[in-house]
Amino acid sequence: MLLDKNSQNHFANAQSLTTDARVLSVPKGDNPLIWPVLTLLKSSNTSWKVHHLASELQSKGLMHDLDPMPEKDLFKRNFLLMNALYELQDMLMPRQWLQVKAMEIQIFRIIPSNADVEHTRDGALRDYYLDWANYDASVNVVREMLESFWSSYQQYIGVNVQLMHKGHALKVFELDATATDKDIRKQWRKLALKWHPDRDEGNAERFREVCEAWQTLRD
Repeated sequence: MLLDKNSQNHFANAQSLTTDARVLSVPKGDNPLIWPVLTLLKSSNTSWKVHHLASELQSKGLMHDLDPMPEKDLFKRNFLLMNALYELQDMLMPRQWLQVKAMEIQIFRIIPSNADVEHTRDGALRDYYLDWANYDASVNVVREMLESFWSSYQQYIGVNVQLMHKGHALKVFELDATATDKDIRKQWRKLALKWHPDRDEGNAERFREVCEAWQTLRD
């Protein structure tokens, strides 16, 4: 459905993962591809193909080689991109609908009448891509990969490399010192989506400030 024949076979065999991959926990940070993907989707009123999104992200220095084996590299790139799309789909609902199909990826301002049906129908595939245990790597490799993406993305949006003071970061997040990791991650998603410059009421400076606060709080 999403990949060539060899990669489909790899997808089908992905259940036979290593022990390390089976115990993989969800990384504390979000997939950093979420925000550039939103930018690309909002830049056009037409639908995107999944491989066009991947090519555009690669041209911006945000999609790297992930495995020396071509088949596994393609699978991992696809996994990251699909993970970001499904994360973004859940974040945009119920105000907007992100259609996630391999050849028709598009944000709709008006929710289609069949959105609930499609969301339910794609549940198994969405759950697969949202589970980091299905990414064929050890926990340390995944964490290093995410850090590499965040480093590239900081350069892409111009985030200050110096960490913000934790007290100020919490203030930006409208939280206090009692906030849990879950509270911080939830607020990060809410504020990043609210201020993303490609949203109707977005603000580039506020988005950068939220990203800088997140860099402090996620550490």
